[in-house]
Amino acid sequence: MAFSLSAATSSFAADASRLGAELTATGAEKAASKDGTIPAFAAADPSTGGWSQGKKREDFFKFKGDKPLFSIDAGNVDKYADKLSPGQVALIKQTKGYRMDVYPTRRTCSVPDFVQENTKKNVGVARLGDDGWSLKEAVVPGVPFPMPSNGAEAMWNYKMKYAGVGFEWPLNYVSLSPRKGSTEWVQAGATESYYFPWGKKGSTLLSTLPPVEYYTYFAYESPAALAGQGLVYVLYTDKPSEAFYYFPGQRRVRRMPTYAYDAPQVGFENQYTVDEPRVFNGTMDRFDWKLVGKKEIYVGYNAFGMYDPSVKFEQVAKQDSIDPASRRYELHRVWVVEATVKAGVRHSAPKRTFYLDEDSWSAVVADDYDAQGKIAKVRESFVIPVYETGSCDNPAFVQYNLPEGRYLFDQTPLAAGKDIRWVVESKEPKFKENFYTSENLRAISER
Repeated sequence: MAFSLSAATSSFAADASRLGAELTATGAEKAASKDGTIPAFAAADPSTGGWSQGKKREDFFKFKGDKPLFSIDAGNVDKYADKLSPGQVALIKQTKGYRMDVYPTRRTCSVPDFVQENTKKNVGVARLGDDGWSLKEAVVPGVPFPMPSNGAEAMWNYKMKYAGVGFEWPLNYVSLSPRKGSTEWVQAGATESYYFPWGKKGSTLLSTLPPVEYYTYFAYESPAALAGQGLVYVLYTDKPSEAFYYFPGQRRVRRMPTYAYDAPQVGFENQYTVDEPRVFNGTMDRFDWKLVGKKEIYVGYNAFGMYDPSVKFEQVAKQDSIDPASRRYELHRVWVVEATVKAGVRHSAPKRTFYLDEDSWSAVVADDYDAQGKIAKVRESFVIPVYETGSCDNPAFVQYNLPEGRYLFDQTPLAAGKDIRWVVESKEPKFKENFYTSENLRAISER
């Protein structure tokens, strides 16, 4: 697999004048790819205008009329292997009926002016802690390291990408495909919210805020075995996360110090760990992070089909994968980051490779390797331009467990009947710090 380190060397790190010149305001290469398949960046509005909450997002996408250029499946995957991750190749080869429909590349991801300005200020200001993984300073909201010099910096760009002050799902179904030989899905319905305390409009030093990447809350509504359970999870920028879980049978909240990293999430048959949502979710201290370089690969992009709450479950949730018609792929440049578990530390995936979209800093693909060095899990997320925020986001993702032949999808409104809501400014309780406490979790769970 060939890579280039064209924009990764530390000699460029202090040259903020490159942003807005040969690089975009957030650090991507402005130029088209050599063959022109990836076009030059042009910060045009991807919306036709007129969208409002409750309307179908795809109907207002400027390139809605695009048609697939070609498809990749088990019959021709070797032809395109150099433009796929090793995990994607393995996934396509072994998953019956799996198909990628590839569309024209549309570079639809930008950020608002104040995020661009903060990103430029971050050159020479943003810094990691002495531990090599924590984020100690940055001008927010903004990309901390638009010209990253190591893997941890690149990952922080993903973790701190602008998405407003938060978002919520009125209803989100976490869905796990049946065991082999069964037809019974594991499906849990929940309300969920995220709050980014650093996401408010303006320009603020991270060090003046609580050291929090995000707060999240969810409450299960179904199935009966999970209904009434709730969680508050706080992910910090400089220390391990905290989790508080409400158990309705006991009418009490428990602090769960081990509910992190590769701990299995409650209710999903050991198929889904705490650090797998959003492709990577958690504290970075158990891994060494290497910035390998950049590569062109096919990724889920402008994939509005993954954000359609009006579809029926059976339309999209096929036996072995999400229906290809709901997944749009395009060729994009990505940063490649390798995570290797530190000596003396354990993790079920001791090696992981992450692929970060250069325009949005979204983690679009992850390949997880087991202790024998074999690919065990593949995660794909799906980027869309978010009309509310003027940026892109990628909460919807699918994870494939290759050895067990099962998959799950989460953080998507598919078949939920209600859309995600991104929030730029709000006085609602869910977008305040005191909502995410153990005391409040108990109070709202017992209503």
